[in-house]
Amino acid sequence: MKVPGNTIRPGNVVEHQGGIWIAVKIAHTQPGKGGAYLQVELKNLIDGRKLNERFRSSEKVEKIRLEQKNNTFLFEADGMYTFMDTETYEQIEIDGELMGDKTAFLQDGMEVIVESYEDKPIGVELPATVELEVTETEPVVKGQTAKSSNKPATMSNGTRVMVPPFVNQGDKIKINTEDGSYSERVK
Repeated sequence: MKVPGNTIRPGNVVEHQGGIWIAVKIAHTQPGKGGAYLQVELKNLIDGRKLNERFRSSEKVEKIRLEQKNNTFLFEADGMYTFMDTETYEQIEIDGELMGDKTAFLQDGMEVIVESYEDKPIGVELPATVELEVTETEPVVKGQTAKSSNKPATMSNGTRVMVPPFVNQGDKIKINTEDGSYSERVK
């Protein structure tokens, strides 16, 4: 499906220069002279190369639809992550490099969506948030106000997250899987 170049959003998958690319970052730019354009940082889904491109509204880009299937995460071995299709029970392996930082949030039995292009898995979509336990954080300093900045905390999976001052060691919190930020405390 062809779409105007200035309608690309982060996460969109497009065909460009004979490859399959995902939009990572976008920035609208309106120079003093000439028309506005969209500066897009693209990442190749096959080999991981990055590319910065300018798209004007007059340019058309081929937007690609990926096949999405529900899968369950089973285990990790030697940097390869194994998932099972919830309908056919077929198992597939995906290289951890392809998934990037998302691997830190995978939990045994987690329901995910595996995205494929021409039957080749190219990405994994995690749930919006995951629940993790705070294993280490600094105690609250007496006299800090509610306006104070966040403090660092180490989670049960080893990741570090900035949390509000009221979060303590042993608390369970929800983490946003998209950017690794604190979402809320679990009661």
